[in-house]
Amino acid sequence: MSATSPSLLQYNPIHNQVPVLVHGGKPICESTVILQYIDEIWPQNPLLPADPYDRAVALFWIKFADDKGLLMSKLYRGNGEEQQAAVKEWLEMLEVMEEHALIGVKKFFGGDEINMVDIAFSFVAHWLGILEDVLGLEIFKPHKFPRVSSWIQNFKSSPIIKDNLPDADKMSTFLKRGREMMLTSKSN
Repeated sequence: MSATSPSLLQYNPIHNQVPVLVHGGKPICESTVILQYIDEIWPQNPLLPADPYDRAVALFWIKFADDKGLLMSKLYRGNGEEQQAAVKEWLEMLEVMEEHALIGVKKFFGGDEINMVDIAFSFVAHWLGILEDVLGLEIFKPHKFPRVSSWIQNFKSSPIIKDNLPDADKMSTFLKRGREMMLTSKSN
């Protein structure tokens, strides 16, 4: 049984999950919805392209990233064949990113500035390495995915990202303990 804060129950009573943005006392739930809201409320810092076609392409890749977000949980919670299947899915996703999403010479998905697609794929840039450490796996090989590797370096070295990512060592320690507890409870 998990402890859910009263605030979370108040602001996201449907899913009882983070993230939730509270702006002007009004809750906005779910990552992509929050990013679209931010894009509209603060247009001076656009997260989506202005061009309708480029915006549609960005929304396609955001949906793709959202659909793949559960890969983190599959990898973290899996063992044996389940974990190998999750590794295969990660590799397939990385291949799609390499061959289709990051084509052309660009620093980020949308060009020279971070946009919503970069944020949607941030789990690849930050969390995959942490999960590899926690699980003792090597999934991401930079030489096999040079475009993804370059994007990860650009994304993580951007000051707005670098200054706000959770500490990888602390997250790794936390997730290792959580996984040990999870595996212990599964075996009992």
